[in-house]
Amino acid sequence: MTITNFPKHSYEWMLFVDGENLAIRAKALADSLGRILKPGPHYMQDVYIWFSGGQRGSSREHVDAGRLNLMPQSLRSYYYTSVQGDEDKLRTVRQSLAELSFAPVVFKKPARQKAKGVDIQLTIDLLANAFRDNFQVAVLVAGDADYVPIVKEVQRLGKLVSLAFLRDETTGGLSPELKLACDAFADITNSIVERNSIPGPKS
Repeated sequence: MTITNFPKHSYEWMLFVDGENLAIRAKALADSLGRILKPGPHYMQDVYIWFSGGQRGSSREHVDAGRLNLMPQSLRSYYYTSVQGDEDKLRTVRQSLAELSFAPVVFKKPARQKAKGVDIQLTIDLLANAFRDNFQVAVLVAGDADYVPIVKEVQRLGKLVSLAFLRDETTGGLSPELKLACDAFADITNSIVERNSIPGPKS
């Protein structure tokens, strides 16, 4: 059940981003809208995407659902993804995410499939930080229903979980069950897709 009344004090929070899924879903949504995502410091196809315009991983802007009154900066921001290539390519992706103020967690991606380590490591880090009482609010940027049990376990530890993701469900990116399980939801569609894209060629 979504909580509607929160204390007025500011919450300490940590950010956990399933970045590979976010990047893939953002491209699918952009394609459906006839827009083209622009490669650059905020976007690499199927690997990562984040807010353009100077918003870094540690800022509450865009990911705060508005009612949680988060502290201006996160205690730590994790970004999980995978990429095909050699160690130099992995190092480049880690450096790009670090420049966006993330603690990058980058796996080597097998051909034509998602690296299983992304979901597993996000789950481990989310639960470990909750058990150690390292945050009051976990901001989860993800869309898969597989995270529902993890969200509920974190909530049983007395923590709040705020979800931030793309609102469009036509591409299958956002699980209604995950949205319902979390304490709040922030729609980041415009910030992620619109600001990182240009109109595609007219047919």
